[in-house]
Amino acid sequence: MQKLPICIQTFETIRKHGYLYVDKTRHIWQMINEGMFYFLSRPRRFGKSLLVSTLMSFFQAEKDLFEGLWISEHGDFEWEAHPVILMDFNEIPHSTPEKFEQAISLNLNLVAKSYGISLETAFIETQLQELISELKRQTGEKVVILVDEYDTPITEHIGKGKTGLENARANWNILRSFLGVLKGGRVSSLLRFVFVTGISRFSNISIFSEIGHLNDMTLSKSYADMLGYTQEELEDYFEAHMVQLSQESEMSHEAVREKLTCQYRGYRFSEKDIRVYNPFSVLMAFGHMNFKNHWADTGSPAFAISLLREREYDMPTLENLEVDEQMFSHYEIGNLQPEAILFQTGYMTIKAVNDTLYALDYPNQEAKTAFLKHMLFSLTQENREDRSAFMKLAQFLEKEDFTAFFETMTAIFASVPPPADMPPDQAHFHTLFYLMVSASGVNAQSELLTIQDLVDIVVTFPDKIFVMEFRCDQSADAAIMQIREKGYAERYKQSGKKLFLMGITFSMEEQNLTDWKVERLFLFH
Repeated sequence: MQKLPICIQTFETIRKHGYLYVDKTRHIWQMINEGMFYFLSRPRRFGKSLLVSTLMSFFQAEKDLFEGLWISEHGDFEWEAHPVILMDFNEIPHSTPEKFEQAISLNLNLVAKSYGISLETAFIETQLQELISELKRQTGEKVVILVDEYDTPITEHIGKGKTGLENARANWNILRSFLGVLKGGRVSSLLRFVFVTGISRFSNISIFSEIGHLNDMTLSKSYADMLGYTQEELEDYFEAHMVQLSQESEMSHEAVREKLTCQYRGYRFSEKDIRVYNPFSVLMAFGHMNFKNHWADTGSPAFAISLLREREYDMPTLENLEVDEQMFSHYEIGNLQPEAILFQTGYMTIKAVNDTLYALDYPNQEAKTAFLKHMLFSLTQENREDRSAFMKLAQFLEKEDFTAFFETMTAIFASVPPPADMPPDQAHFHTLFYLMVSASGVNAQSELLTIQDLVDIVVTFPDKIFVMEFRCDQSADAAIMQIREKGYAERYKQSGKKLFLMGITFSMEEQNLTDWKVERLFLFH
């Protein structure tokens, strides 16, 4: 088996040292032949930096690194080396606007020094102009500009109070002015290729209006699978690793494939229904031989959670979101939208497209479990005992230990402070229950549409299904009766799985669970 390039984002290292590389070079060929100015937004750890590194090797004419790849065998062109200016904003300090400008200047001077150039101007805008002009004069070739994670100096300050917002705005203005140099007539004629990546696609009033005509590939059908692994790529490149994971986990090959699909696949970035796996999670799963939440464990969506709580967002409705396509570029510092943040950070993805309306949903179990776990933690404060307890909820349901399940639920509810500004209602209890069950790692869906109504929660296991209905200050029998009368369970009777009806009662006065009932339907086929 080829070595896995876990946390390796340098194309040269991967190719020279025999690491596995999923060939995406046909997309590079397409970009180079179709245009010059590009922008691409994708979630963190999705391969953006590796793509930038690959472009750098290509434009530096390191032909030997591409031997055997699609672009080497199909591309008809001369391998000409171009001077490259790389700006990786992950590595450029930005704690204050002053340090940010100094760090940009230092980066430009280091690039200049590598080409034997000494910059004479003092301001970062004129330094960039001077560097581009000198590189073209010295080499005779047009210049390539690669900008990785352009939005890091902005997004890392958002959600950190008034000072953070001021720093975000100041850094944003610096970026606008700095990158705006690229659209000037004196400079643009000296450029061969410009590629900008980031997580967030700020709206048109920001730096994109300063650069000019950036081709935004974020929702392009042609580049929907440029980052992330398709099903075919997973099976072609990782077959040996799948066999080993099957042996290590004592699961069948088909079960491993289904688990990988459920846990890591589902990201969709265009109208065309192309779904890809999270590349970081796949590499980590094969590297560590398990199905843990690898991508989700590398970062917390703290700001998105704060915004959702501030807006008193009804969490179960996230599974049934419909948004206009303008949402994907509506990212303004002073008017952030939760849906845009969740999509751009990778916790939500496109589920379906109907004209200009996009239905959003969690891409996979990893993203859903991780996000709702963080959301639940924000509500249960610092009670570590409760945090470990809710992880057992999935086990209790799987083992059909309903007493332990509801005792644990009751204990967690008791630790959650009530809303500060209004008395709790059924929606409040529904949201908490949904968060607890989903964050434990089970496949839980909320408010699914049936023939007559919406069912509160459905939890699915490989061999069983739970249909759950809630009531406030009523009996659990009343909830069971509604499941039967409304036919909530009808669609699951042909599943071949055990089917349970679960009625759950909350008390407004006690602010906790007070009654529950479980009935199993015995199905005959």
